[in-house]
Amino acid sequence: MTGAGGGPPTHPGLVGGPVYLDHNATTPVDPRVAQAMAPYLTEFFGNPSSGHSYADPPRRALTEARERVAALIGAAPGEIVFTASGSEADLLALRGAVLASGRPHPHVITQATEHPAVLETCRALARLHGTRVTVLPVGREGLVEPADLAAALTEDTVLVSVMAANNETGALQPVAELTGLAHASGALFHCDAAQAAGKVPLDVRALGVDLLTVVGHKMYAPKGTAALYVRDGVRLEPVVYGGGQERGLRAGTENVALAVALGAAARLAAAELADGTPARVAALRDDLHRRLAEGLPGRVHLNGPGRQRLPNTLNVSVDGVLGHELLGAARRIAASTGSACHSGVHTPSPVLTAMGLDPARALGAVRLSLGRWTGPDDIATAATDLVRAATQV
Repeated sequence: MTGAGGGPPTHPGLVGGPVYLDHNATTPVDPRVAQAMAPYLTEFFGNPSSGHSYADPPRRALTEARERVAALIGAAPGEIVFTASGSEADLLALRGAVLASGRPHPHVITQATEHPAVLETCRALARLHGTRVTVLPVGREGLVEPADLAAALTEDTVLVSVMAANNETGALQPVAELTGLAHASGALFHCDAAQAAGKVPLDVRALGVDLLTVVGHKMYAPKGTAALYVRDGVRLEPVVYGGGQERGLRAGTENVALAVALGAAARLAAAELADGTPARVAALRDDLHRRLAEGLPGRVHLNGPGRQRLPNTLNVSVDGVLGHELLGAARRIAASTGSACHSGVHTPSPVLTAMGLDPARALGAVRLSLGRWTGPDDIATAATDLVRAATQV
C-alpha cells in the first residue's frame, strides 16, 4: 500500500508501535511534506518581504503554497490567509466578523457539537463584546436541522459558524443548505473544516461559505500551520496588528517553512481525493466495524450517522465496558474516547451528550480514526485486540 503520489508503504514513526487509530487527533507528518519544507528551515532563510535576492525563493514558495491550499478547496490564492493553528483561524473568522460588522447588537449562531475553538470564542465574544450567541441543538446523529437555523436567524445575525465534520463522530453537516439560509438573512457563514479538508471533497464556491478553516496537522503537515479562507470582499478585524502581512489580517513575518508544509500536504491530499483513497479508507473502517460487531454480538452501537460521515471515522460504544477501560486494556492500538477525566472521575463526551446519548453509552464510546497508512493488517489487529479487551475487562 502506498500513499498519494507513490509514497512510502508505512510511516517511520509508526513502525514497531501500536496500530495508530487516532488520526482525528493528529496525523504523522508525511515524509514528503517534511522534505518539501526542510530547505526553508536552512538554505532559503530570507524574509519574503525583503527587496533583495535572499527574499526571492521564500516569496515564490509562499505564493506556491497559497496556490496549493487554495486549489484543495476551490478558492483563489489571494483568499488564503495563513495562521498558526485552526483555533487562531477560527478566532480570526468569528471575532473578525463580529468586530468588523459595526452592529451595535451583534448576534452569532453556532451549534452544540462545535469544536471548543469556536464555542469558547463565542463565549468570549459574549463576555467581552456583548455579542448575543445562539447555540443550536443537534439531533440523534449530531446533525443540525436547517429549520432550527432558519428560526434562529435575525436581522442582527452577523455570522453563522457550523463545522463541516465533527471530530468525534465524523458527522458531515449540511453546510450548503445552512449557508443558503444564512445568506438569505444577510449573515456571513464560517465553516471549520479542520477534520474534513483532505478527507472529503470541499469546494468553497459550491458550499457558498464566506470563511473556512483548514488545519495542517489534521492532514499530515506539522502542528502550528493552518489557513483561513476569506472570501474576496469579506471584511474582518485583524487578529494580529502590525506590518500588513496576510492581507493585513495576521501580521508577522511569515513562517515560510510551515506554509510550504501546508501547501505540500494540500497537494498530496488533492491527489488522494482524486485517486479514490477515501473509498479505500471507508472500506477499511466498515471492515473494522463489521469485525467488532461479529466479535461482540449485540454489544456494539454506532454513534453518529451511518452514511453522512467522514470515511475514516468510526465512533462506537460497547455495552458493559467504559471506553477508557477498553482502550487501557487494548494495548495493541492507540485511539481516543470523547470523555474527559477530572481528578479520576470520567465525564461523558459533550458531543455525545448533545446528541442525546445516555451517560452509560457516552462513557462507553471509543473513536477509531484511520489514516493514510492504515492497512488491512492494522484493522485485523485492532479488531482482535478490542474484542479480546472487551471480553476481559
